Amino acid sequence: MVSVPCGCRPMIVRKTAAELEKMRRSGLLVWQILQKMREVAVEGASTWDLEVAAARMIDDAGARPAFKGYYVPAAGEAFKFVLCTSVNEEIVHGMPNPKRLLKKGDIVSIDTGVKLDGYYGDSAITVPIGEVSEKTGKLLQVTEEALELAIDRMRAGNRLFDVCGTVEQHVKSNGFSIVREYVGHGIGTQLHEEPQVPNYVDRRNENPRLKEGMVLAVEPMVNAGRPESVVLKDRWTAVTKDGSYSAHFEHCIAVTENGPWVLTRP
Repeated sequence: MVSVPCGCRPMIVRKTAAELEKMRRSGLLVWQILQKMREVAVEGASTWDLEVAAARMIDDAGARPAFKGYYVPAAGEAFKFVLCTSVNEEIVHGMPNPKRLLKKGDIVSIDTGVKLDGYYGDSAITVPIGEVSEKTGKLLQVTEEALELAIDRMRAGNRLFDVCGTVEQHVKSNGFSIVREYVGHGIGTQLHEEPQVPNYVDRRNENPRLKEGMVLAVEPMVNAGRPESVVLKDRWTAVTKDGSYSAHFEHCIAVTENGPWVLTRP
């Protein structure tokens, strides 16, 4: 989702306890799929192998893929896959391909979502293929840490910038950079709801106070090198402009009276 400044106040849909339970079921299905992807994503496997395994799990669960058939005006067409599989310098929206074989030292970001009983779940992980370099290992660690720190800020009374700023501070303090063109989002009966959730503080955007019932998909996208990205000729795959590796982790988190509730993991 592309960040576009807006002068209007976004309408944020807060979920009831019953709605959160439904989102929990879709979130856990996404978690199960991603755990399976960890097993399938090995040296010699193709990104298409991941796609086939994920599609089967979604179908077996009686769910609908969130991404397949999702129309994006910038691409001029609907996405054709249940997964985004982004390898190495690919940031997001990489497309599964039987010819794209994973090799030792690669990293693959796997992003997927489902719709179950009318509600969406959305999550992403980045998986190392065999042994990776020390810098790449740190990239994955810092990106995942940034997400965990952001989750802890998902508390009633805090503001959106508390979440965004926490990611930005942790990433930059560790010498990495944040992708600015792609952001997180609200989620519920729609895959993308308000508000947009950048991984940095953007003073042009609204800074709503977090309230019980809000659900945000927080998804740090972090580059080992420069932050700039470009989209390939396929009109989907976003890559780092300097060719550096990029990592991506995502969870859906609900604001509750008992603190943050991560809906996309047990």
